[in-house]
Amino acid sequence: MTRKVFYSFHFDNDAWRAAQVRNMGVVDGSEPIRGNRWEDVKAKSDDEIEEWINDNLKDKSCLVVLIGEKTSERKWVKYEIETAWDLGKAVCGVYIHKLKNADGEQSEEGKNPFNKITVGNKNLSDIVPVFKSSYFISQNVYDDIKENLEDLVEEAISIRNNH
Repeated sequence: MTRKVFYSFHFDNDAWRAAQVRNMGVVDGSEPIRGNRWEDVKAKSDDEIEEWINDNLKDKSCLVVLIGEKTSERKWVKYEIETAWDLGKAVCGVYIHKLKNADGEQSEEGKNPFNKITVGNKNLSDIVPVFKSSYFISQNVYDDIKENLEDLVEEAISIRNNH
């Protein structure tokens, strides 16, 4: 069964990398948000952005955080993680910094955004699964993510069902 997921990522830095993961077709991430549409969303008030995120999480079984160099610093990524968890959604992460961007560049590994969020007396990073490819060449990283993404989502759903 193809799972419906919501992808969370730092748009300005990682939209190209995120599009690569979304276009794998391993899980259903719905239609990617285009740059001009995200600009429209960003121009809204905080309440409207929260409403947009909440609406987009409703029918999803899992939040997949695509972790780039600065993802952990993003206010809305943190909100998406906390909201997904509060809604009972599965949550997982995938490091994407070694995928090339539109300019053919890789980036530095970012911090795990789940380290900043606690659930009870635990960091969320102690609960949710995160995938990091051991490869360095972008095409190999892409293939590795594609091969492992569906299992990662299923693992996250299993973990969430037990929490």
